[in-house]
Amino acid sequence: MQEEDGSFTEDYSKIFSRFSPVIFSYLLLHASSREEAEDLTIEVFTSALEHEALLTWSEPRQLAWLKRVAYTRLVDTYRRSKRRPTIALDQMAPTVLTEHDPESLALLSEDYAQLRSYIQQLTLDQQQLLRLRYGNELHTAEIATMLNKSDQSIRQMLSRTINLLRTMYNTHPARKGGNI
Repeated sequence: MQEEDGSFTEDYSKIFSRFSPVIFSYLLLHASSREEAEDLTIEVFTSALEHEALLTWSEPRQLAWLKRVAYTRLVDTYRRSKRRPTIALDQMAPTVLTEHDPESLALLSEDYAQLRSYIQQLTLDQQQLLRLRYGNELHTAEIATMLNKSDQSIRQMLSRTINLLRTMYNTHPARKGGNI
């Protein structure tokens, strides 16, 4: 909530000055870095600015709400990091440099072409399952909900599909020593 001159109202300033050390300390304790804790603190108080009812609540209720938002933001960040893990650049540099030589690129291209041809030999259901799991990065529980099946049946189908691909690949490898 902003006044006509663009400054924040005094009520939000008081909430920030009163609770930001507590929220930041909590996030710093659980976040992977100080920068991440700072970013999450900003996100929490940005959410507070969008929640006008916060101004009418008692201090304990305000703090409880801010802690809950902080917890939720922390969980979201953790989930994102697990889906898309980060690797330090210095660890990846040797790999990246060797992957771009022409021979490596040609072999990788052949492997992908072979894998695509094997995937095209699968049933449409198996192809859809692979697309949902690996293309859309959905968990088996999410896929099960979408397809009106149990999580266990989706896991079983996925396992069988991957094993079938391995069998196809190992029976007719694109090049000597190739595995999925």
